[in-house]
Amino acid sequence: MDPLRDGWLWWAIAIGVGIPILLVVLTEILGALVRRGSPAAKPVRLLRNWVVPVGALLAVLAFASLSPADLVWVRVVATVFGFLLILLLLSALNVSMFGNAREGSWQQRIPQIFVQIAQLILIVVGLALLFQWVWGADVGGLIAALGVTSIVIGLALQNAVGGVISGLLLLFEQPFKIGDWLDTGSVQGRVIEVNWRAVHIDTGSGIQIVPNSTLSGASFTNKSLPAGPFSATTTVKFTTDDPPHEVVALLAEVAKSLPMRIPDEPAGAEYLGGGVYTVTLPIQGPDLEQRALSLFLSWLWYAARRRGLALDGDATDPIAEPGRLEEALDIVGPTLQLGAEDRDRVLASSRLARYGVGEIVIPAGVVPDEISFIVQGRARFTAEAGGGRLDVATAEPGDYVGQTALTREKATLTVVAADVLTVLVMPLSTVDELVRTRPRLASEISASIDLRRKQAADAVASAGAAAGTMQLR
Repeated sequence: MDPLRDGWLWWAIAIGVGIPILLVVLTEILGALVRRGSPAAKPVRLLRNWVVPVGALLAVLAFASLSPADLVWVRVVATVFGFLLILLLLSALNVSMFGNAREGSWQQRIPQIFVQIAQLILIVVGLALLFQWVWGADVGGLIAALGVTSIVIGLALQNAVGGVISGLLLLFEQPFKIGDWLDTGSVQGRVIEVNWRAVHIDTGSGIQIVPNSTLSGASFTNKSLPAGPFSATTTVKFTTDDPPHEVVALLAEVAKSLPMRIPDEPAGAEYLGGGVYTVTLPIQGPDLEQRALSLFLSWLWYAARRRGLALDGDATDPIAEPGRLEEALDIVGPTLQLGAEDRDRVLASSRLARYGVGEIVIPAGVVPDEISFIVQGRARFTAEAGGGRLDVATAEPGDYVGQTALTREKATLTVVAADVLTVLVMPLSTVDELVRTRPRLASEISASIDLRRKQAADAVASAGAAAGTMQLR
């Protein structure tokens, strides 16, 4: 027997020299792809670790050793090698089509489950062809039997299968994603899970399971789309006697103070006629819609009565009842050191006002034109520091706010109603008369202004030190 003439020696030399060189080249390529984070590293790793070694073994058995092709162990190795080739081709196809898909492209939008089902079908078809070629198996009858069986199973489970198909269609269309806020009419909440059968929605009071067949057969609203600021809309009604420009200004002022409003996004207010107004509130997300509308409407109730406007056709204010102003003056009288004559002057020029919880009484950076004396409730002095608001001090009944009106200076702290707050509002002219005749009151107010200014500076300094400590850590 001549080894050169039979050819097996050339195969042995080619396998013994070529395979190590090929493995070294593939190792270098794989290392470069891994360092770059390329998705092509997966099929290259499969080629180096499995396809090449098993292919070399098959070449040794079938060509180098000249073993008969119908031997069982040659067929087994050929089957394994064919299966690995199928996996390699599918992996390479997956990388080429989906590995570098751009955001928003059709490749990126296809659910992974669709890709996996297609891969499974291709693997089954490839294995059928492989067994037919290597083992000579008749797979036609098996495929026919599987087809009939699938039809029977599909008819028996058509309701369940319908839900699964609806789920797959929803996954493919992707009208919403995890985290979006849905309103189906009967259910409203945030999507926390999407599977083949149902969508799980967190309503805030529990998890509502909505079948995919229900969603696919009805209309629903995705409040998280389009991307950008979310707007909560409500309609309010005043009387036709209320000047529209004053009402629109009031609506914008109340909306501007909402804590969940998006900064630098103005609220919208439009007059529809007949005393009806529509208000659009730009807020940070649909999950805050109910809270924002509730807070806006409650603050609007207090603000409308302070302005004498008739929200819902009613302008009456409970604190405007006779005798309430005198009762309030009994509480703040010791602070003002009032005599009988001064008391009458204050009663003639002052008024009572009420604020809802969280409303801004006096914003920082403005010059007040009135001084307010707290009758009931508490107020918080807050300073803006470190990207948020810090509580600096608290004012109790008998204390006063807005004292920088006397010095014509801007307020250094924001005054916020900590409770439902009732204040006695006194015009600046009346306070000026009282201060001129009471040096002690003037001294107390001056000392209070200095104290608030120091508290604001200390709060800002403390916030800066805390931020520096966090950065050091």
